Amino acid sequence: MRIEQIYTGCLAHAAYYLEDQGEAAIFDPLREVGPYLDRAQKDNAKIKYVFETHFHADFVSGHLDLKKATGAQIVFGPLAKPGYDALIATDGQEFKIGRYTVKVIHTPGHTMESTTYLLIDQHGEMHGIITGDTLFIGDVGRPDLAQHVVSDLTEEKLAGHLFDSLRNKIMTLPDHLIVYPNHGAGSACGKMMSKETTDTLGNQKKVNYALRADMSKEEFIDELLTGLTAPPSYFPQNVLMNIKGYESLDTVMQRAQQPLSPEAFEAAANETGALMLDVRDPEIFAQGFIPNSINIGLNGNFAQWVGELIPSVQQEILLITEPGKEEEAITRLSRVGYDGVIGFLKGGFDAWRTSDKEIDTVNRISAETLAAMVKEDAVLLFDVRKKSEYDSQHVIGATNVPLNELNQHLAEIPKDKALVLHCAGGYRSMIASSMLKQRGWDQITDVQGGFAAIKETTVPSTDYVCPTTLL
Repeated sequence: MRIEQIYTGCLAHAAYYLEDQGEAAIFDPLREVGPYLDRAQKDNAKIKYVFETHFHADFVSGHLDLKKATGAQIVFGPLAKPGYDALIATDGQEFKIGRYTVKVIHTPGHTMESTTYLLIDQHGEMHGIITGDTLFIGDVGRPDLAQHVVSDLTEEKLAGHLFDSLRNKIMTLPDHLIVYPNHGAGSACGKMMSKETTDTLGNQKKVNYALRADMSKEEFIDELLTGLTAPPSYFPQNVLMNIKGYESLDTVMQRAQQPLSPEAFEAAANETGALMLDVRDPEIFAQGFIPNSINIGLNGNFAQWVGELIPSVQQEILLITEPGKEEEAITRLSRVGYDGVIGFLKGGFDAWRTSDKEIDTVNRISAETLAAMVKEDAVLLFDVRKKSEYDSQHVIGATNVPLNELNQHLAEIPKDKALVLHCAGGYRSMIASSMLKQRGWDQITDVQGGFAAIKETTVPSTDYVCPTTLL
């Protein structure tokens, strides 16, 4: 069977391309549809269907632009109520792609419209299942997202539905089937996904905690809900965009690709109140940046942190990028619904610097310097890693304020004292440093290399410990 996984690492997202005899289908596409159009053109195939497994929360799907470009029919599973033309399939309904068959299996739980697509080859043999967020490799979809859109859909109710879907619809299928999920490790749609992006259903029955044959529904619900962290704030907004519809990416790109001179950039920032988003690497950002700009580097979990830290997808944004990176930044913002870019700094930060405008910097120190400061008890240290990372191992005396919770804890961070920040490697701590700088904290220092560098210094073992040692 000709099926291809198209994986995008920065979102841990998998779309699928299915083709036979000049007909093709796309499953769960991203916002920018060019790669899917190019793939079909390579096969001289016409995209006949765009199948959606559910209304996605962590990205804006490309189904509307694909339909506009190809005339393909958008297909959702039962109970979906999109605000645009789409075919709402019935449980068990079949669709033909050349000689292949795609069979709808309604699997509510992650969301009520969640659907798995069974792939059947030209010989009538079952090949695999495209599971969306119903079943991942090593995990299953979190059941707490829909309640942010429909309050009656509690996480307990959805977890119960997911248990039934897995036991009655998925686990009854043959073990040889290949599982094709919508996400891999790094996605916030589950809590313990594997780095592998496909597997056989039979192996998942053996190793996936949620597919244990002896698990009761009550045990399943308890295990599934234990340890779930709050979803990123942009998730409900993306769901609504996927339900109601959205602007074409071409329109978004045209509006955003406006080069602005330093003078025009400064005027736009003052007049609109737009967020100045600097997407350069943290090491470069620290050496000089526009005052009040926020750093979220492209070469990291960019979309995740944009979604965590910029509350509204409607926020107007002015971009500072390395020259030539403007289109990539705009595209990656649009993937998660941030369509409000109104322009970018022409020539990048160098143009700002040479125009003799004000710049700011972030002081940085080595792990060795931090070690000396810790020994002298001369540091107010903040660890912005996740709580689980901090609990595993941390510097004695460091205060844990996870980056995604920074806005909620500003009142607890003193403005009149010098602060030192670190994360695991330096990416998140520079985001935190820029956020604090923007909000009026002046005495900010970042640790180069983060906790990874701290562990490699000559700091005595008592200077960083596992929590069990502290008990």
